[in-house]
Order: sequence, then C-alpha cells, then structure tokens
Amino acid sequence: MDFGLATTLYPDEFNYQTEAYSPVSTPLDLVQVIQQLHASLDPRTVFACYGKVLGQHLPIQGVRLQSTQYKFSWGKRYGISLKRQLICGGMPITLQYQLLTPLTPSQEITLQEIEPLLLQPLLNAIQYQEMSMQAMFDSLTGLGNRHYYTQSLINAVARAHRKQGAVSLIVLDLDNFKQLNDKYGHKCGDYILKEFGDTIRSSIRSTDQAFRIGGDEFVVIVQGNIHAAGLLCERIVTATNANASFHQFGVSSSLGAAEANDTMEAEQLYEQADKTLYQAKASGRNCYKLSPAQLS
Repeated sequence: MDFGLATTLYPDEFNYQTEAYSPVSTPLDLVQVIQQLHASLDPRTVFACYGKVLGQHLPIQGVRLQSTQYKFSWGKRYGISLKRQLICGGMPITLQYQLLTPLTPSQEITLQEIEPLLLQPLLNAIQYQEMSMQAMFDSLTGLGNRHYYTQSLINAVARAHRKQGAVSLIVLDLDNFKQLNDKYGHKCGDYILKEFGDTIRSSIRSTDQAFRIGGDEFVVIVQGNIHAAGLLCERIVTATNANASFHQFGVSSSLGAAEANDTMEAEQLYEQADKTLYQAKASGRNCYKLSPAQLS
C-alpha cells in the first residue's frame, strides 16, 4: 500500500496528546464527535481524532486498525487488549484497543456508540487520498507524473532562489526504446519502463524526487549541486547496465543534468538539462553529461 495509507501515528503527532481518562469526563456529544471526525480528509488525522475521543470518554490509551490493505495506529501499545471486528465500506477491519482497565457494561455501550462514527469519515478520507495519489503518480511506474513534476520543480527552484539549498535536475531516457517497442510490442515496452522506474527509485536518495513525464522520458529533482547530480547519474547508469532485462533487449539509458542558479526559472533549468542529455546521446549514449558551464 502507498506510504500515506500504511502509516503509524503516535500521540505526539498532529497535536493529539493522549489525555488522562477521568470517570467524570464531560458527557458524550455524538454530534460533536461526528463533526470532529469529518473535519479532515487525511486518514491519519481522522484516526488520531478517533483516538483522542476514545481517550476522553473511555479508559482507552491506544488503538490500532488493521485490514488487508490498511494499518493505522494511535496511542500506546500496551495495556489490556480488546479486539473488535467491523465492516468499513464492505471491507472487514480489526480494531484492537489497549485499555487501562476492563470496560464496564455502560462503557461498552459508549464504545459501541462511538465506533460506527469512525467508519464513514475514515472511508471518505481513504478514498480522497487514493484519488489524490492517482492524480499525482504515473500508474505504470509509480513515479510522479508530469503535473506533479511541474509543481515540484517550480517549488524546488523557488527554494534554491531563497538560498535554501542547491537544486539540480536530471533528464533521462532509454536508448533504443522505440526499436524495442517496434520489435517486441508495447507489452514488453511497458515492462521495461516499469523496470526503469524501479531502477531510478532504488538509485535516488530519500530527498530526491523522480517522475515519468511522458513515453520513456524521466526526470529527477536532486536536492544538491551538479556534483551530487553527477554521482546520482553514475549510480543510475551502473544500475541500468547491471539489469539483465535491459541487457537482453539491448536497452541502456542516457542522462543530462543541470543545476539551478539564482536567476534560472524552472523551464530554463529543464531546457539546460535536456540540452545536456542530447550531448550524452551525441557522445554514443549509455552515459551522462553534466552542464559544462556549472562544473568548477
């Protein structure tokens, strides 16, 4: 599952602190609970809000949700364990509560009143996040798509202009990809594209961002200067050449990189990196070139 939906949430996140349960806490206002749970479209925040409500009205200090697709956790992971099964959007889920003390009959009734209120806002938040992810990521490779790239590059260049760190851009594509598609068909081509996306993802650092912006054209936004981009280019070329599938189908990669300067806009940075890519192509392919004006 994607990173946003399989997340562990601890009490100090989102300002949801575990509150000490008091038997004389304020009466349960179901309308207010519903409003709180519907206040966010982030699944983690919705679940954290659910945990906070539980902690205010019941001797519950932690809760975990698990299904075949999703996992959420809030609060402490020790105490008396209580498991309950629910159905959310046709999907069976397990809720495991960590109790300070066993629930009394009246507290069990309160839990039964609160539990169903979680399901719809959590389902809404999950569906919203899934749609957001689909709008941002390429379905074949799992990398960012062209729209996400455009916004990310503008933001990265703006940070560089504010002196918040150097930013470089790598433009890369597959050598001989058209011939592969013509000879073996688009199914094979899609397989190679996915493999290349995986190769890029495994080569970059956690601070870098990779995108497929069309066909066999990919870009990487590098948090670093041109020399950092060069090291990343070297890793990608090495990994591509070591891939048995690429070797079998005669596919390699060419890369070009450029670093943003104080006056360069996002589109100019792309053009500079793309120009450098064509220099790599002209040099025989299966290699990378760095913008010569920035090497010093």
